[in-house]
Parts: sequence; C-alpha cells; structure tokens
Amino acid sequence: MPIKLLALDIDGTLLTPNGEITARNSAAISRARQFGVQIVLVTGRRFNSARELAQRLDMGAPLISHNGALTKNVETLETLDYHPLDIGIARAIIGIGRECDADMICCDDPHGLGKMVIEGVSDENKSLHRYLDKYRDSVSVVSDLLEYVDHPPIQIMFSGRCDPMDDFALRLKAAMGEQIQLFKTRYRSADLTILDALSVTASKGASLATIAKKHGVAREEVMAVGDNHNDLTMLRYAGLGVVMANAEDELKRMGFELTSSNEEDGVAEAIERHILTPIEPLKGI
Repeated sequence: MPIKLLALDIDGTLLTPNGEITARNSAAISRARQFGVQIVLVTGRRFNSARELAQRLDMGAPLISHNGALTKNVETLETLDYHPLDIGIARAIIGIGRECDADMICCDDPHGLGKMVIEGVSDENKSLHRYLDKYRDSVSVVSDLLEYVDHPPIQIMFSGRCDPMDDFALRLKAAMGEQIQLFKTRYRSADLTILDALSVTASKGASLATIAKKHGVAREEVMAVGDNHNDLTMLRYAGLGVVMANAEDELKRMGFELTSSNEEDGVAEAIERHILTPIEPLKGI
C-alpha cells in the first residue's frame, strides 16, 4: 500500500547533529507533501521547543510532543490529545528522584506553550544547565516540587550520564511498576541520557495511531522514521518502521528498515526510496 502518513522523529533523525535540516531532507519532505502525504513530527521534546521547527516546515499537521503525552495544534495551541500523569503517581516519582539525588524537571502547562518547573540542578550536570539556559523563559524555580504538584502534570523528566541514569531507571521502574511508562533517549557519544516518566496511556505510537485513525489512514499506510529507544512504539505501530544508521546497534538489530545517518540525509533517502520512487514514474500516465 502507498504511504499516506509519514511520522518523523526530530533529534537524531530529521536534524543533523548541528540541529539543522539539510536541503535534501527539506526537498524530500516538500515533494512527499505535494503527493498528498501527511507529515507529522513526533518528538520527545517539549511542545514549545519543537513548535518553531514545525512552523518553519509549515506542515499544517498536529505536533506530537513529550513522547506522545501531548498533541497540539501548532498555530492555535488547541490541545488535541493529552495523557497527563496522575497527581499521586507524579508525587511518588518526585520522591524517588529525591532519594536518588536525581536532577528532575516537572513539565507542565499543557494548554499553553509549556513550562519546566525545577527545584534545582546539580552543578556537575552541565548538559542540563545548558538546556535550561537555552529555554530560560520557560523555566520556573520552586522551593518544593511536591508542594507544587497539586494537579496532573504532563511528565517528570530526568537527565544525567548514561550509566547512572540506566541504574536510576531500573530503580524507578522497580518502585513504580506498571503505574508509569519510562522512555529513554540515550546519546552515548555525549554520555547523556534523558529519561521521561509518563502516564501508562502515553506513547509516540499510541498518539500516532490516534492521528492516523482521525484521518482515515490505515496502519499499513504509515511510515515512521526514528533513531532512539523512545521511538520504538511508533516504529512498531507503523506499517513501515525505518531506523537511522546513527541509532544504537540494539535498535538496528530489531528488523526495521535501515536508512543513512542524520549526517547523510537519511530521512530524505527513506522518503525517496519508500514514498517517491513508487509514485514519480507514474507522473506522465
């Protein structure tokens, strides 16, 4: 079946390591749109940090953010699909984070542009300091996160070095069990892992399925492209899942289609091979 909906992860997939969209990727996306393929960005990023990119691409589609916890209209900010954390569960997660001295962010404000609420960040977590400095307008500092969380937040996010975060993820999952979902984005080259604790109903795959159903697109007509562990639910949902060459070997051994890296126009290569090639020979018929 021809592809009618293309789901693209952002970091490590659509963007180069320098955070740019290459001319070839941009051209391939535009060409696919000309043939009626709907393009949806599906990201672990917060809504507001992904919104500018979505606006620049002018895709006219919803933006799936926070690993599927929040889907919004990019222009009107209308909330289309939302899977918040239960208050009690969020507070329990914060308590475990404190016990482990983990750096954590409470992501909130689902009906606006979003904000990050923190108590503080350890001095050695340079990556998180740089991130918070970049989005300083979205940061709120409180004296007590437990006291702040008197309503369901979007998610609780943790970040740190890869091995300690792997250990923390095991401890958090052991404590919370099936009450939460944990999505891990790991960048070994930078020794950085981002760990997102979300509602059990939230995932990239589930939110992508919701959009596909709304637009009458069958699962077999969906193609998803990603590079990290938090992409697995959408890669498995899609009729065609494509993994970037820069993904960890573990993902590349799972049987998905492979494309080039994000430094080598891997998104464009996948679009040209699986979407444009079956269509363009028919132009003159």
